[in-house]
Amino acid sequence: MSVRRGQLPRERSRAWGRAADLMLGVRFAFTGGREGWTRAVLTAVGVGLGVALLLLTTAVPNALDVRHEREAARSDLTFSMEPMPKADDTLVVARIYDEFRDKDVRGRALDPEGPRAPLPPGVDKFPTVGEMVVSPALKKLLASDSGALLRERLPDRIVGTIAEEGLIGSAELAYYRGAEGLAEHISAGSIERIDRFGDPEPGEQEADPVLILLVLVVFVVLLMPVAVFIAAAVRFGGERRDRRLAALRLVGSDSRMTRRIAAGEALAGAVLGLVFGAAFFMVGRQLAGTAEVYRISVFPSYLNPSPLLALLVAVAVPAAAVLVTLFALRGVVIEPLGVVRAGRPPRRRLWWRLLLPVAGLAMLYPMIGNGRDNGDFNQYLVTGGVVLLLVGVTALLPWIVESVVARLGSGGVAWQLAVRRLQMSSGTAARMVNGIAVAVAGAIALQMLFAGVDDDYTKSTGQNVSQVQMSVGLPSEVPVAAAADRFRGIEGVKGVTGHSEVYVGDQPHDPVRSTFLKVADCATLGDMAELPSCQDGDVFVVQGNEEDSGEEDAVKLATPGRKLYSDPSFGEGPENRVIPWTVPQGIRTVKPHPDPTDIGGWGILATPKALPDTLAPTMNGYVFLTLDESVPDIYERVRNATAAIHPLAQAEKWSATEQTERFTAIRTGLFVGAVCVLALIGASLLVSQLEQLRERRKLLSALLAFGTRRSTLSLSVLWQTAIPIALGLLLASVVGLTLGTVLLKMTDTPVRVDWTSVLSMTGTGAGVVLVVTLCSLPPLWRLMRPEGLRTE
Repeated sequence: MSVRRGQLPRERSRAWGRAADLMLGVRFAFTGGREGWTRAVLTAVGVGLGVALLLLTTAVPNALDVRHEREAARSDLTFSMEPMPKADDTLVVARIYDEFRDKDVRGRALDPEGPRAPLPPGVDKFPTVGEMVVSPALKKLLASDSGALLRERLPDRIVGTIAEEGLIGSAELAYYRGAEGLAEHISAGSIERIDRFGDPEPGEQEADPVLILLVLVVFVVLLMPVAVFIAAAVRFGGERRDRRLAALRLVGSDSRMTRRIAAGEALAGAVLGLVFGAAFFMVGRQLAGTAEVYRISVFPSYLNPSPLLALLVAVAVPAAAVLVTLFALRGVVIEPLGVVRAGRPPRRRLWWRLLLPVAGLAMLYPMIGNGRDNGDFNQYLVTGGVVLLLVGVTALLPWIVESVVARLGSGGVAWQLAVRRLQMSSGTAARMVNGIAVAVAGAIALQMLFAGVDDDYTKSTGQNVSQVQMSVGLPSEVPVAAAADRFRGIEGVKGVTGHSEVYVGDQPHDPVRSTFLKVADCATLGDMAELPSCQDGDVFVVQGNEEDSGEEDAVKLATPGRKLYSDPSFGEGPENRVIPWTVPQGIRTVKPHPDPTDIGGWGILATPKALPDTLAPTMNGYVFLTLDESVPDIYERVRNATAAIHPLAQAEKWSATEQTERFTAIRTGLFVGAVCVLALIGASLLVSQLEQLRERRKLLSALLAFGTRRSTLSLSVLWQTAIPIALGLLLASVVGLTLGTVLLKMTDTPVRVDWTSVLSMTGTGAGVVLVVTLCSLPPLWRLMRPEGLRTE
């Protein structure tokens, strides 16, 4: 290819000239006097808030990975039916599941069996009996007045704290306590012998296409408002900037050079915003280590952004600032004597704005009906489609605001001032509301999607919480009757029932058929099944429970004279004997109780005199409690009584349903992210509002000097905010409902609208704007002074 002489130097000189124009704009931003650096700082604060949240978001995957690694590293499960032999490097661990005022408490009792027993991560030495090592959060709670009830059931002396590598979050409540004699309880299920800590079967969980879709949509919905706010922040001070640009035209710059200088000013604010954002991120990173949101906490060290994603943010934000500024000035005529913006601008075109949401729907349409059975959803199509739909909100809102305010009629003075201001600068008003509208639209769609698929990840526990609110599992050496009497003495306990049970089978080991043998008095057995009559010494077998998969085994095993064996397949050595029991004559068949409470209702039911004393050591006890939940801390009092009965006793709060752990984690992540995004929205809106008021200081002072009341001006500011936000929330509701409907059809879920969630989302968005507007009134009153007319 031939190149004419002088062509490359000319191209190089043009590139240097453009770069020089940008650098001149950067100089103006910092050396243009008070107005210049004030605008630069305001832009930097707005951009910095967005950058900080972007960095926090890019750090979330790493934080989740670290939490998962820490959880796996301290795992004490073996997933083995065969007991591990005792050695000098083994440790017996008892898992203690506890709660305190709806917060999980992770407890472990440790009984080392040799000098080489493995230490848990984050622990330097084993606590002895009567000692415990606790997490910093638990230590703080136990030392406070609010932790007095918890201290009653954890009386051990604190001899150390668990280091960060042994915890999954800064607010986690966890402890290790010393114990002895745990080996004889190994068959209890929650007690195991291990020779190391760590997940013995690491591996990836099977991917669920619907959960992957949820994660994709959550990330897009949370990040889009941040991007919108960054784009709006680089346009702070637009009217004053345009007047400075007109002065540049007066001294000889052409229109292209002027636009590049404006882009340079925006670039300066964006680069300074990166610095502010890094500072905000470091502050937020430290604060995150002291906060707990929706029962999720992290250590600051977890929040390390991916270097590649952080680099992408560092490059994309300044580039976006330049492009947004050039795009914003495309329709502005900057002349030496002023900026042609005060006249009536051409009406915004609608056709290309409609193309964005239509294109988004077109990208999502091929995946409608996929569900979870037709493979994964295309991640690129999902991301692109959701982004285009939400960007469509930012494109349609300026047109809607302009069209509506152009038709608004006359009214009071405050109304007229607000309407006229909106008619002159509808684009500025729409930019302020865009972020809220995008956030609300995404939130409505996600609420619809979560509500639609909730039933797929939520299942019934079978527990009748109207009759029983708590159950307590007891080791075999604790008599059920004595424990029941202990609970009856607690204020707020209205009813107590209990029984003992053991697994029995037709062979000592590896039985072909097996079922539960449950022992209780006649009154308790009457709650499990319909008994024609009962006296101590009777035995029954339950038949007719269609929900019980073990009913057939129970009926075939309950043959008079047949020998059954207790604890089959779970006897783990000589210390856990397998005891034979002969089914007595006169066993009767009964039907299950019509209103089961998950206490029993199937298997073989027996009264105490029907069993030999030798069977008692193999049986575990269960106590079921009916509580008066209006009594303060009734659950904590029951847990304290449980701990006093036996250290290995476990108290469980009943729940009618339980949810898939991964689904719950995604929903919790959404709530945590929504809190952060709402905080950003509020802070950015406040900065934007203050910047708008600062630009209008002279106008407000002039109106005040002509006799306009302060209350009238304040009301006009409220109207200027209320009109665009009402239109924005209306548009957000339409787009959110549309996106939610499409997502539900993609997951092959019946479409239903949770209007309560829709109204709550729109109300939250309106509430944030209202709070920001009220916070801007004091600065507004300070600006409304005659001194504001002073100029140089």
